Amino acid sequence: MTALSAAERLRGEGQPIGEVYLGRDEIAARVAELGREIGAAYAHSLPLLVAPLKSSTVFLADLSRALELDHELDVIELAPYGSGRTGGGVRLLKDLDQSIEGRDVLLVEDVVDTGLTLGFLTRCFAERRPASLAAVTLLDRPYRRLVDDIPLHHVGFTVPDELFAGYGLGLDERWRALPDLHLVAVDELPAAIDAA
Repeated sequence: MTALSAAERLRGEGQPIGEVYLGRDEIAARVAELGREIGAAYAHSLPLLVAPLKSSTVFLADLSRALELDHELDVIELAPYGSGRTGGGVRLLKDLDQSIEGRDVLLVEDVVDTGLTLGFLTRCFAERRPASLAAVTLLDRPYRRLVDDIPLHHVGFTVPDELFAGYGLGLDERWRALPDLHLVAVDELPAAIDAA
């Protein structure tokens, strides 16, 4: 008898976890490639990688291990203004623990779509006079972009307009620990969240 995977167990419990969109091996291979790209870009620097909590932390940890150069890490925490998931903007709940003046800063994002969050961070951090400011994202949805002047230099995967869970991404703090990136059955969401 084979053990059920976490995703199969969640589906059996009525959770809206769909098929694997990106498997852990495919993600690991692309993160390794990004590590080489970023390592080459910052070969003569001590970059500071900054990730927003919480969904970017798994990607940050794997990217950090993939980098074969000395670097530092920091995290910030953001929250939307307004109610629900689609407020009118973002605000900073937890700031950096160190100064970025004169530093090469790489923002590590899980998903970039409208660019509003990355645009906010770019404006916020540019005022602090870093030597350079760039971004890397695991998932990109460029067709949803509302802000064009963002420093997105490295992209893991360009993805469709779907909701994903796993590899750090979740909904209402659930499903983040799934090792693969799964599609979420959006039509099943209200029932699944009400049942939780």
